[in-house]
Amino acid sequence: MEQALSFIKENTDLKKDDYIVIGLSGGPDSMVLLDQLLKIRNLIHINIVCAHINHNLRTESEQEALFVRNYCQKNQVIFEMIKLEKFSHFTESLGHDKRYAFFEKLINKYHAKYLFTAHHGDDLIETILMRLVRGSSISGYAGFKCVDVRDNYTILRPLVYYSKEQIMAYAKENKIPYVIDNSNNAEEYTRNRYRKFILPLLKKEDENVHLKFLKYSQLLNEYENYFDDQINLVYGNIVEEEVINLKRLKQQPHLMIKKIIKRWLFNEYQEQIKDINDKHTNLIIEAIFNPKPNIVIHLPKKKIIKTYNQLFFEKNIKSDDYEYILEDRVVLPNGHIIIVVKDSELTNNNVIYLNSSKLKLPLYVRNYQNQDKMTIKNMQGHKKIKKIFTDEKIKYDERLNYPVVVDSSGEIIWLPGIKKS
Repeated sequence: MEQALSFIKENTDLKKDDYIVIGLSGGPDSMVLLDQLLKIRNLIHINIVCAHINHNLRTESEQEALFVRNYCQKNQVIFEMIKLEKFSHFTESLGHDKRYAFFEKLINKYHAKYLFTAHHGDDLIETILMRLVRGSSISGYAGFKCVDVRDNYTILRPLVYYSKEQIMAYAKENKIPYVIDNSNNAEEYTRNRYRKFILPLLKKEDENVHLKFLKYSQLLNEYENYFDDQINLVYGNIVEEEVINLKRLKQQPHLMIKKIIKRWLFNEYQEQIKDINDKHTNLIIEAIFNPKPNIVIHLPKKKIIKTYNQLFFEKNIKSDDYEYILEDRVVLPNGHIIIVVKDSELTNNNVIYLNSSKLKLPLYVRNYQNQDKMTIKNMQGHKKIKKIFTDEKIKYDERLNYPVVVDSSGEIIWLPGIKKS
């Protein structure tokens, strides 16, 4: 386990009395990892916090929790446990979310900088193969990172250099106690099927195949880091206040466009980003290159608006209904002013000349409503305001607050700056 110890020393700046957190199930992998951390503690006086999750799925869970608690007490390790409620349909994804929520709670409680997990080489192979079959992104195909930097802590996985067989051999040689979770053999779990049927074939070809997968993972992460650096250079010029400038976006290569969209989505969805998949990303990209100037894209729990050269989430549209009596002057919410005058030399659509005897007074100024339509000068019948906005290239986010002048019967007589009835 020299490589694991070297990995810990190279990737940490631990000081005396620092706290670290380890996910400790009591299985051979996590117990071997704890053994390595105890060796580090012998060199630097650090505080080790054990995070144990009782998934409450098997009758043996209580005895396993007791085993871990007793071992921690014997070795002066801080013991923290959470017992999950029973779920009617427990999934690996649900278990992952619950575990890491607990880990982060302890990270904050003890002001720890590092979280250690016992993922090993076989776990990496399984993760990569599962994502290759299911479909993922570059970072997804890389599996998990040996060093995963989060906002306020870093996840370290020192055992990724070792296979399951090597870990078991070390535990046996060093008389490290552990418990066995028999559910790891249950074939109803996808990961277990890979473990039982695929990994033995790969190891038959090369007993150190996990190191080949590790190299593959590290290579993909290098490419991912490079693209992230390139995105950092252009992102602020393309995305301003979470609104995407489509003209600038389209100047980027296709792969960069896709990754910029994914970062933009992550910034919006955060923890709920798992609700978004490639299907949604492709919908957005199709809309970007669609010649239609205005498109609404429906995503889980949110809407995205494409309007000419802008792309934004619907929440960025601020719509405040208003209605004012037009007497001498009206100051609109956007700062524009409508003034009543007796005479003017202007003849464009910024001015309308009205005969008060032919109107139902008073006049009102209100914001546009979705079903609005008006008669157009020199044209028979009515025309939808929505169609007028499209013809005049009025952006989607400007429409909801656009002023409409009506008489007291509700007849639209003027769209200031655009059309007269």
